[in-house]
Amino acid sequence: MDVEERMRLIALRPTEEIVTEEELRQLLETKEHPKAYDGFEPSGYAHIGSGLQRAIKARDLADAGVDFVILLADWHAYLNNKMGGDMEKIHEAGKYFKKVWELLGAEDIKIVWASDLIERTEYWERLLRISTAVTVDRIKRAGTIMGRKNAEMQKASFLIYPLMQATDIFELGVDICQLGMDQRKVNILAREVAEKFGWQKPVLVHHHLLLGLQAGKRMGKEVSAEDLKMSKSKPDTAIYVHDSPEEIKRKMKNAYCPAGVVENNPVIDIVRNLILRGRDDKEVLVVERPEKFGGTVEYYRYEDLGRDFVEGKLHPLDLKNAVAEWLIDVLAPVRNYFEKHGLPEFNITR
Repeated sequence: MDVEERMRLIALRPTEEIVTEEELRQLLETKEHPKAYDGFEPSGYAHIGSGLQRAIKARDLADAGVDFVILLADWHAYLNNKMGGDMEKIHEAGKYFKKVWELLGAEDIKIVWASDLIERTEYWERLLRISTAVTVDRIKRAGTIMGRKNAEMQKASFLIYPLMQATDIFELGVDICQLGMDQRKVNILAREVAEKFGWQKPVLVHHHLLLGLQAGKRMGKEVSAEDLKMSKSKPDTAIYVHDSPEEIKRKMKNAYCPAGVVENNPVIDIVRNLILRGRDDKEVLVVERPEKFGGTVEYYRYEDLGRDFVEGKLHPLDLKNAVAEWLIDVLAPVRNYFEKHGLPEFNITR
């Protein structure tokens, strides 16, 4: 596979930003199997953003010849008071997420636990070096990576967290940081620190944050991307990967999806980032409807679907039904597994 095809796979939606494309191209030209990572706090249940979207992007990178690692950030979750700070529950959540990603086709993902990284003396030496290169204000501004606003950054543990996340990048020895757009501030900080200390500067490949199902209703108000994204703590904004077909249909029926509007439309957002991404010619969304409303139609490109939706040729309810059926089918392996083995019991509010 040539470099341009590898670039294309890495840049596919849900990728939203690459810092920088030229550095990524140079990396692929000089390294057959660069290493990428995504860090993840294990807590609560997986929704289609944290479960399905993450598995999809992991497959893109793997097919582009990238060795992909997910850091299950157990101590980070502890510092952020996830699962009430119960480390046993945090580890249970990590194992649950690992199984979810495997069931969704990312079975080759390598998993590293933060608790293994922090056993190294070198880890803490590097963290202390990084701490000398950043200000407290800069660390507080990076608090958005924890899902917290600047005013909440009062605990000392909240200041340690961004330092740990920056340290993770260098201790894992990654060439690429493949995390969500909400993690951008600490990744940019890591690039600046790398220049200061002469360490390898990582390429950043940030993916889109899938919109919550009610996100569009909140546009125009003073809300952040963190507020608009799909959230496990807000059940009606999220489709969990284990949801029943009936629950998926109910949530999709109630999703914000104004006729003719594609901007900040969470149903369109799912189509663009999960279903019709331009990956290959096997992508298809089948919209079934009576002949009097145009009959069944198949979409293979997002551009065609988006055009028909804007022009009023595709009704929101028909689109919702089609997306619901696609999700029911794709999520079947997860749903079937947990119906048989049972779901772990988590508090989904954190």
